[in-house]
Amino acid sequence: MLDLKVLQSALTQLEEEKGIPKDKVVEAIDLALAAAYKKEYAKKGQIIRARFDMNTGKTEFWQVKKVVDASVLKDPDEPEDETSTIDDPDMPKKEVFNEEKHIMLPDARMMKGDVQVMDELTFPLDEQEDFGRIAAQAAKQVIIQKIREAERSSVLAQFAKLENQIVSGRVQNIERGTVFVDLNKATGIIPREEQLPGEHYRQGERIRAYLYQVEETPRGISLRLSRAHPQFIAKLFEIEAPEIATGSVIIESIAREPGSRAKIAVASKDANIDPVGSCVGQRGVRVSTVINELGGEKIDIIEWSEKSETFIMNSLSPAKIESIELDQDNKAARVTVSDDQFSLAIGKGGQNVRLAAKLTGWKIDIIAPEGDETEEESSDVAEAKIEEKLGTEETEKTEEKAE
Repeated sequence: MLDLKVLQSALTQLEEEKGIPKDKVVEAIDLALAAAYKKEYAKKGQIIRARFDMNTGKTEFWQVKKVVDASVLKDPDEPEDETSTIDDPDMPKKEVFNEEKHIMLPDARMMKGDVQVMDELTFPLDEQEDFGRIAAQAAKQVIIQKIREAERSSVLAQFAKLENQIVSGRVQNIERGTVFVDLNKATGIIPREEQLPGEHYRQGERIRAYLYQVEETPRGISLRLSRAHPQFIAKLFEIEAPEIATGSVIIESIAREPGSRAKIAVASKDANIDPVGSCVGQRGVRVSTVINELGGEKIDIIEWSEKSETFIMNSLSPAKIESIELDQDNKAARVTVSDDQFSLAIGKGGQNVRLAAKLTGWKIDIIAPEGDETEEESSDVAEAKIEEKLGTEETEKTEEKAE
């Protein structure tokens, strides 16, 4: 038999600590007891329901039969026809008569005169003598399940609030390049593509990352983390710069090649606040802190502008621009620089112009004053070059592993 004192105590604890109402747990126990009774004693097809009395510890069982007539029954040899329920969703789906769960309308009216089709009639069942042990086990399983569901819901709610924020934890282990991070109540993962190139992680070390996805899966709660996400930089600056946290300074756009270099465009809502200076900090302490967190990744902070010409010129910093021509229809910019600024504007491997194009959303062509074809490069060309370079490096790595 069930120990009522222990059960009452467990339900009270669930309600106080996990926020699960007692009636919900008792309802789940009723369903579990009905399922256990059906499995042990009922015939195939029977509908069994149960009601557990928390005061006496006794359980009532009854069989349910649905009242039917020819209008809701179908011939066993009749093929399935779902068109009627599709045309009229309120119309019940026809079933084959089963004496264990159906009762014909004339027979039902002999028991209850005002009964209608699709009503339910109940028939009490005797409680089996040896059912006490089964009932206790069923109730125990329900409580354990409810505790797990409550903990799962609690963790999901907690991390749902932290989605798109920075979280910290300890490296639990590393498997096939994926880093598993212990976040106390749950485990987050940093896939290989969300890690910083060249960054090595050690078991037990503390780590910060951007939580970009929280979802519930059949296997549990999935927390996906990133250190390569552009918003990771934005959130780091939000921590370091109070002006960003309060909304006085806004990060308008970010272009990033993780582990190498990033550009961020900032704007101020207050004319008395310098947006770039707010991010750099006194003697560069704020930007240095972010750079250190990113393992030395270089960061260019530029001032955003509503004027496309000014914004594009700023985005190509530190190169100095002589002139710029805009093609508004194709959103393309032709930028002229002096000979000594050409390489600086393009950047190593085309990185500077490529990041500037991502930051502004414009296609950017860099040309020298002479207009020599050998001294012209666009953001698209730079993109292609870097992809080619990365492909070559990947091939070389594969060959080295093979050797």
